[in-house]
Amino acid sequence: MAELAPYAANPEKSRGRRIAEDRPEGRTEFQRDRDRIIHSSAFRRLEYKTQVFVNHEGDLFRTRLTHSIEVAQIARSIARNLALNEDLVEAISLAHDLGHTPFGHAGQDALNECMASHGGFEHNLQSLRVVDLLEERYGAFDGLNLSFETREGILKHCSAKNAALLGEIGERFLKGRQPGLEAQLANLADEVAYNNHDVDDGLRSGLITLEELRSVPIFERHVEMARAAFPEISGRRLIHETVRRMINSQVIDLTRQSLANIEKTGPGDIDAVRESPQLITFSAEMKKAQHELKQFLRTRLYQHYKVTRMSAKARRIVSDLFHAFTSDVRLLPAQFQETAEESGNIMRVTSDYIAGMTDRYAIREHRRLFAVEEIAL
Repeated sequence: MAELAPYAANPEKSRGRRIAEDRPEGRTEFQRDRDRIIHSSAFRRLEYKTQVFVNHEGDLFRTRLTHSIEVAQIARSIARNLALNEDLVEAISLAHDLGHTPFGHAGQDALNECMASHGGFEHNLQSLRVVDLLEERYGAFDGLNLSFETREGILKHCSAKNAALLGEIGERFLKGRQPGLEAQLANLADEVAYNNHDVDDGLRSGLITLEELRSVPIFERHVEMARAAFPEISGRRLIHETVRRMINSQVIDLTRQSLANIEKTGPGDIDAVRESPQLITFSAEMKKAQHELKQFLRTRLYQHYKVTRMSAKARRIVSDLFHAFTSDVRLLPAQFQETAEESGNIMRVTSDYIAGMTDRYAIREHRRLFAVEEIAL
């Protein structure tokens, strides 16, 4: 393992797991976390969960799985430059979307509306719920029993109401503290990945064009750099050369600005990091460029009428499923019927069931329940 900076998360000094376990042999605590995440059912299901485009719309668009892998790659590269713990930042990156619903943010919004009177739905909180409770792989405990530091990074957003119920892991949201630098880094690597790859997927889909994107300064600057390097380049090669340059410039900016922040603040250890202001940040110029790109994607891609139509279908599917299952528990699979009966909380059990669905499974369940034509059970 490369030498860690004093402010990095040290697996030998982890705050531990909720249920004590013997130390792993031949790997660190954070490597164990990463391995448990990769082998989880929830991680495999990310292959068929939407990033922007619904799974059946094409094989080449990003899914939650490919997105998570891309986040991990970006985060590990930066972690190495900052002397942070690469294994921890990888574990957080791979787990950060485990609680996402089918159909991306449309599914999340619909499920949150359905659960409004029953505690709501937050996908970051659901990711923590997956690794703390819902995975069923071990005889000694529910969930994956991950280390505190990995769980801290997974829970990157949380309402004060829910944070108050989470004990130590929720304290920072109530006291205005920061998580460790690995958690901060995974959060911004997520932003780098989805902004740039949504550009790529948006162009591939034809919903946005190269000429439209040239109105965004950061894209225009990098497309000109690509053309200067390869004057005859066009098509997919031009897009890839542009996007990879955009990612590289953001990675370099994030690394340089974060190093400057750390040097200025001088945290001596991870506890000092938690008491400091956010240290993993972009420069002011890059923040502005990121904002301009986000604004473009929001208005030209995420609000495109074709995306809006699919989002409306997705919300309807999630809402229909929720109301059907909560109106008649007998419609749930037997395992979830039993859990609902034991817990006395059919709303949360139904929410867990729907949140765990892939896009295609949710579509099939909706057809099973609502389609008039005969469909196999």
